[in-house]
Amino acid sequence: MSNRAQEHFGERYGGEGAAPRFAQWNEVIEALLGHRSVRRYAQKPLPEGTLEVLVAAAQSAPSSSNLQLWSVLSVQDPERRRRLAELAGGQAHVRDCGLFLVWLADLRRLGDLAKHRGVGHEGLDYLEMFVMAVVDAALAAQNALVAAESLGLGTVYIGALRNHPEAVAAELGLPPQVFATFGLCVGWPDPATPASIKPRLSQEVVLHHERYGAFERSVGALEDYDRLMERFYAKERMGVQGSWSRHSAARVESAQALRGRDRLRAALSSMGFGLR
Repeated sequence: MSNRAQEHFGERYGGEGAAPRFAQWNEVIEALLGHRSVRRYAQKPLPEGTLEVLVAAAQSAPSSSNLQLWSVLSVQDPERRRRLAELAGGQAHVRDCGLFLVWLADLRRLGDLAKHRGVGHEGLDYLEMFVMAVVDAALAAQNALVAAESLGLGTVYIGALRNHPEAVAAELGLPPQVFATFGLCVGWPDPATPASIKPRLSQEVVLHHERYGAFERSVGALEDYDRLMERFYAKERMGVQGSWSRHSAARVESAQALRGRDRLRAALSSMGFGLR
């Protein structure tokens, strides 16, 4: 078990550097380090009770002040899946996976509760509450992802649901103050197209000590990562041209590069979020 976890550690950094000396490698760490995004699924039903177990795992995640400002929506209708796939930029795995979950930042439930109790709910109009709801949804979803992968299932997040937030809300019948933060595909990985562990930035780039370090200290490591990712793209036959750095910088080069999400604040306002 420890050898496999250490192997995953090496794969996570593209084989660059050895795993640290650590005496407590275990199955949980092995599963976390072995995560990979799966976009090709076998047409095989999931075990009975999978949805309920994943939701229970999600509800076991921490929640700020135990407010539980999230909900999750399971979408199984094939036509609705197809429409959501198109709204997400034509991602076929939204349509093809065994289970598609939409994770919601949900302030509506707490607002309704406050009304039911006969008290005000002005606090819901502040940005802090929206941030809390998004964080709660993300923590819950990640718990569900880890649980799914522990069962041998594959997963991938679908952030592109935010490209058309109003259309997604209309498709899912979301009331005001409920926002689809992202989707999650779950299913049996297609054995004919196995996914690989994608290398991440080195810890030299993301790990700071005591105070935030200057960008210049990371330039060399970022250049190394560009070369590493070029090899990964070629090995996986992804057809990606240009470096990781160039792709990443291009995502923030202009408002248009945000692919419709540049108007997210306006969309949230129209959906009942105050964001004061």
